[in-house]
Amino acid sequence: MEPDEIILECEERMSNTAEYLGRELRGIRTGRANTALIEYLKVDYYGSATDLRELAAVSVTDATSLAIKPFDPGAKNEIIKAIEGSDLGLNPQSDGTAIRLSIPAPTADRRKQLVGQVKKLGEDAKVAVRNERRDANKSLDGAQAELKLSDDDIKGAKSEVDDLTKNHTSKIEEMVQAKVTEIEDI
Repeated sequence: MEPDEIILECEERMSNTAEYLGRELRGIRTGRANTALIEYLKVDYYGSATDLRELAAVSVTDATSLAIKPFDPGAKNEIIKAIEGSDLGLNPQSDGTAIRLSIPAPTADRRKQLVGQVKKLGEDAKVAVRNERRDANKSLDGAQAELKLSDDDIKGAKSEVDDLTKNHTSKIEEMVQAKVTEIEDI
């Protein structure tokens, strides 16, 4: 494999790691209502685990509440069970054909737990990025022997991989810090 291909593949995997972290962080509860909090909640719908967003329209009604309108009214009870069974600590209220969720502000202890969870997710993402760097460097070493490339070519390619690692690590750090600030903001 050519060094340019190795670098492109490495960059794509690092970007995927950052995107995954972003999706995970959106699902972490803060004091503000956010549809991402429950969109990917699994609901037992006719025997199969289905994302809530595929079964209902979820909208923010105000800063501290969400409205869920099931496409199939028969799925309402299953949606309520899924929300109650989740570890989000939310209490759904049935309101005719819709479901209302009030999002209370987390306690100080809960905020500390959430901050710890966010930092752990960030650290896991940084480890994944560093693993991608390690794999890319191994591939570059293999390509050097296979394609008989000069040491300078490989050194330049490894330098590019290191720059990618630094960029993605700092991007992850910014995402984590933004989420921590959002959680700590009352």
